Amino acid sequence: MILAVRFTDRCCCLHRLVVCLSRRLKVSSPAKPQVSHCVDKDCDDFLPWLEHKAGVEISSVLSIGKSTYGRSLFASKSIQTGDCILKVPYIVQISPDNVPSKINSLLGDGVGNIAKLAVVILVEQKKGQDSEWAPYINCLPQPGEMHSTIFWSESELEMIQKSSVYQETINQKAQIQKDFLAIKPVLNHFSENLFNDISLKEFSHAWALVGSRAWGSTKGLSLIPFADFVNHDGVSGSVLLGDEDKQLSEVIADRDYSPGEQVLIRYGKFPNASLLLDFGFTLPYNIYDQVQIQVDIPHHDLLRTLKLELLHRHCLPKIGDANSYSSMGNSFTVKLMEVRSARGKGRGIPQSLRAFARIFCCTSPQELSDLAMEAAQNDGRLARRPLKNWSREIQAHQVLLSWITQLINEYNTSIKSLPCAASPLCQTLSLRKQMARDLLTGELRVLKSAAAWLENYCATLNDSEIVMSRGAKF
Repeated sequence: MILAVRFTDRCCCLHRLVVCLSRRLKVSSPAKPQVSHCVDKDCDDFLPWLEHKAGVEISSVLSIGKSTYGRSLFASKSIQTGDCILKVPYIVQISPDNVPSKINSLLGDGVGNIAKLAVVILVEQKKGQDSEWAPYINCLPQPGEMHSTIFWSESELEMIQKSSVYQETINQKAQIQKDFLAIKPVLNHFSENLFNDISLKEFSHAWALVGSRAWGSTKGLSLIPFADFVNHDGVSGSVLLGDEDKQLSEVIADRDYSPGEQVLIRYGKFPNASLLLDFGFTLPYNIYDQVQIQVDIPHHDLLRTLKLELLHRHCLPKIGDANSYSSMGNSFTVKLMEVRSARGKGRGIPQSLRAFARIFCCTSPQELSDLAMEAAQNDGRLARRPLKNWSREIQAHQVLLSWITQLINEYNTSIKSLPCAASPLCQTLSLRKQMARDLLTGELRVLKSAAAWLENYCATLNDSEIVMSRGAKF
């Protein structure tokens, strides 16, 4: 059985046969089960159509409806924990294999699976009702219904400038444009000039549909009709599973559901940064929140070159390692789940960030040489052990605390500067403002937890140093 979690660009490094990553578009995860909903008449024929196409029953206990979170799946009958609530055969899933052969033969190796699936969507959209996938294509969200940050205006993006999502959005838009420029000539070459008028805006919409709905699979990525109507709950124990033997994807209920109650699964253990960038929603409180901290050795540091060379020599960047060093600037990920307050337990601040602070505070070549020798004599990792001089160890962590305190102040300022409540007529701006608040507040919560951990660590070392100092006098 293959675990399927919603796909995200930032998790591409985790693509393995046994782990499938995923993405999805919805507004938020409900705090309580939803029973009240209205029937989605636009999708009355969807499940019968899909089951006819598959030649098997897909679900006898779920129905498509609308909730405050958009199109959703609801229990049409009582569901018990452990019940299989849906099965979608691979033959009715859309993968890069569905790219028309005439187009696929012209695509270069640089065109990724997201872009290829975007082409499939564009092809089927152009076919209109003649498309074999028309019932599914017609149910996909329109641009105005999507809120991933690539659709935000410049002024809206300014609200989240403190978060790493701001730059990641810019990077993602650049990737979309790169994919578009690679695919546009191919589409123009397609028969009957069907795509001569294709625009970057249309391609961006198709790209985002794939990015927010595709699931990792043995074929790279797959769109899974019906399954992608289910909403996200970050604490749900239900996930999409892929069964290679039976050639289908399925979901097993993690709890009981009453008729009319919305059914939820977990897309993955994603922070609000991922949810907003890739899916277009946030959670008011996300236990998987994390924050990116960028630090560097200042140019006025006389030992800067030596420090950067030492960091590079001992900690070469690794793809997907958020705690790796880079001589061009260092990015570290601090996770809420790993940082605890003074009374809690946990790994605390990432060891790599603490190591960087120790290197940062070195004031002589000899100190750097001693740390390099210590690393060589142990596991090769630089400055991962507490400094023998406790005063220097405290200083390094106080410097780190000062960086985080500065970020806390900057985040507080950003949150306070969010625009005043928008007009009720401007629902999109109001929604995106709330998403920005959720994102910044969540990352601020991580920073405050990190600061509390550092304060406790420094206080503990200071107390120990005092005790040892008094003992030495006697």
